[in-house]
Amino acid sequence: MGASQSTESNLTARIQRHLSKIVVAPSFAASLFFVYGFILWTGYMAFSKSRMLPVWDWAGLRQYERLWQMERWHVAIENLLVFGGLFIVTCLIIGCLLAVLLDQRIRAEGALRTIFLYPMALSFIVTGTVWKWLLNPGLGLESMMHDFGWTSFKFDWLVNSDMAIYTVVIAAVWQASGFVMAMFLAALRGVDQDIIRAAYMDGASLPRIYFGIIIPSIRPVFLSAIVVLAHLAVKSFDLVIALTGGGPGYASDLPATFMYTMAFQRNQLGVGAASAMMMLATVMAIIVPYLYSELRGGKKNG
Repeated sequence: MGASQSTESNLTARIQRHLSKIVVAPSFAASLFFVYGFILWTGYMAFSKSRMLPVWDWAGLRQYERLWQMERWHVAIENLLVFGGLFIVTCLIIGCLLAVLLDQRIRAEGALRTIFLYPMALSFIVTGTVWKWLLNPGLGLESMMHDFGWTSFKFDWLVNSDMAIYTVVIAAVWQASGFVMAMFLAALRGVDQDIIRAAYMDGASLPRIYFGIIIPSIRPVFLSAIVVLAHLAVKSFDLVIALTGGGPGYASDLPATFMYTMAFQRNQLGVGAASAMMMLATVMAIIVPYLYSELRGGKKNG
């Protein structure tokens, strides 16, 4: 009887000791399979002869060769460079300016902070749909100006193949700038106030304090914001689908919309998988150096 109770107590103790691992194990296993398992599957498909359906025959780099021979892929890459560059730079500028504004302890700071952060609470589908209405020449901004009597006003970027990608930039900046502002504002509030007071006592002006002391001290936040925004830019899909649909034609295609079109609409599963792996490589090239620098900095501080 005593041996049985001892065994039960030991078993209970072991379960309690490993309870957190037992609880997390199912979700960890599911993530391992549905995320990393499908990454490996996609990687293999990129080296196969797959078209409409998966085929396991090895094709080497043939799908990557076809991918880089497609004009549409080159358009998607050019659009990513334009969209990503303008999106990141504009969000950093607007977010930093808004953070500096709110850092002045102005009235209604809480209300303004909520207003600026609100767009980030919306899905990209909602954002794309709303901006599609606003920029539609037949019922949006152009139509409103015509109703006001400004009949010569023209804003047809949404249906202009040369300007459509810039409408995606406008919508994306509107949604993400508040998030960047929150990052910068948190960093500004963490700056040592004694240094700022000392600068005031030395007669430094407010712009000089910000550009010479405060902003350089929050440099790591700039890096974090750039990494987050670059990641959002590379994987942008739903915003483009809702706003332009990749059009006119494929003028506003991005790699994510290209991958979807090839894999699920054009029966080019191998090419779609190859484009997905190129996106993964781009994201890894952004995130891995950042994580390495963060871990290296943590070890040094430790």
